[in-house]
Amino acid sequence: VQLQASGGGLVQAGGSLRLSCAASGRTFSSYGMGWFRQAPGKEREFVAAISRFGSRTYYADSVKGRFTISRDNGKNTVYLQMNSLKPEDTAVYYCAANSGSYSLTSPQYDYWGQGTLVTVSS
Repeated sequence: VQLQASGGGLVQAGGSLRLSCAASGRTFSSYGMGWFRQAPGKEREFVAAISRFGSRTYYADSVKGRFTISRDNGKNTVYLQMNSLKPEDTAVYYCAANSGSYSLTSPQYDYWGQGTLVTVSS
């Protein structure tokens, strides 16, 4: 599976961005999908995840109520809608695919995209 994340950029605090992650290579619906982020000087952390057909979603406490993960299996794409952005959301955001061997909230994903930078100014 190849993953291509896009949609990052510079936004003011309180603003919104939508990240997209396009997948190719194998059956997209075979994978749970997740978003992770890594801020400068910090370890990569879980942000959100969605089950194979979208029936279950999971969020980090820090983004709950502000971010929404969704997927379109017909377009082989997963999205992360980010609202009410804060400077502490500044990070490189990565999408990842999970074959089901591990929990969607764990960092043990099978495939990773290249990341897209989100910068939130105060």
